[in-house]
Amino acid sequence: MTALQKIPAQRIVRAIASAAERWSNADFPPRVRATDRICERTGYSIPVVDYALDRLFFPIATGELAAAIQGELGSLSILDEFTPRDRRPPAWALPVGRVCVIASRTTIGVALVPALFALCAKCDVVVKDREDALTAAFFESLTEELEEFGAAASAGVWDSSGKDAPGLEGFDAVVAFGSDRTLESIARALPYRTAFIGFGSRASAGYVTAEAMRNGGSRSVLTGAARDLVLYESEGCLSLHVLFVERGRGANAAAFAERLADEVELAVVEFPVAERHAELAPRIAAEREAARFRVANGRGAVFSNDRAEYLIVLDPPLEQPPLFLPRALGIIPVDSPGAAIDYLRSHAIALEGFAVAGERGDVVDAAVRAGATRITAFGELQHPPLAGNHGGRPRIAEFVRWLERVE
Repeated sequence: MTALQKIPAQRIVRAIASAAERWSNADFPPRVRATDRICERTGYSIPVVDYALDRLFFPIATGELAAAIQGELGSLSILDEFTPRDRRPPAWALPVGRVCVIASRTTIGVALVPALFALCAKCDVVVKDREDALTAAFFESLTEELEEFGAAASAGVWDSSGKDAPGLEGFDAVVAFGSDRTLESIARALPYRTAFIGFGSRASAGYVTAEAMRNGGSRSVLTGAARDLVLYESEGCLSLHVLFVERGRGANAAAFAERLADEVELAVVEFPVAERHAELAPRIAAEREAARFRVANGRGAVFSNDRAEYLIVLDPPLEQPPLFLPRALGIIPVDSPGAAIDYLRSHAIALEGFAVAGERGDVVDAAVRAGATRITAFGELQHPPLAGNHGGRPRIAEFVRWLERVE
């Protein structure tokens, strides 16, 4: 039996939401300390880290958690094995058992959400934390809300090949974030009975229709695209990595690109670049000079600043994949959504998010055909809903096993 198995699901949800409410306050002392550690680990500026923590903790509320669980399992009470007989559903969702969550190097708090849903499923959870110890600090707050979390949830930092690393074969489910190569290595090491829930390398794209492009595009689209680009140094799967803009019908791609560059300049002020951005500035500058050479030969346009804090390239060569550099974006003019699909498939880009400006069914259909797991507006790429199926996977369903009731 797991440490939380006899605790009512509603009580678990309330405790998690209460701890998250405390962490939603930027002046909460554990959050202040965690912010400093995250800044040190990532090199991100305080405004960027505060934004990330707000986006992480604000949605973790009682109603949102309950709605996400009910949406997948049907009800909260289905998690309570000891429901009175006359109220029992025809099946119970029992905890899958012990769960290990392995965080990635980049995204702030990425391991926390699956860990919390595993706890809602009443599993025992161990998290391989990052050096900033964000998850461990939040688990301490959970234990203050409900003491049983002290036995159910733990987090630490370990070397996967070191003697202190827990054996993954001892877990019933393993959640891992990382490169496809890393996930393949972890999956090969697991016994067949251990469920593997992997979140590999993905990217996000955007599409602006000709209708939305007229007069250079709306301010909300431009502002949103700039924020989707600059946050977290474009490192996460929800960052804007490539942008498609439609030709014709009064659309002016050059004017749009110029206005987007203006918005990125403002976003750079709001969210200053990370320390390690400076290490990659020479590569960004080299791409800028290559783009300028193409412009001199009559192709596209390029926008940047002297410090190479960002780079926008209009009409890059189609044979080249997205830049995948901090705050660097290729804007590709296309005649139809089909051309965007062709580009994404030609470079084998696995899509996470797809931002759309303009209400057209063919664009939504293209996003689905391209494999996007989430379609949203510009400015919302970096703000996924709590109940969203990140990576195309459910939030809680993989942390339960079903036991049917036999009359």
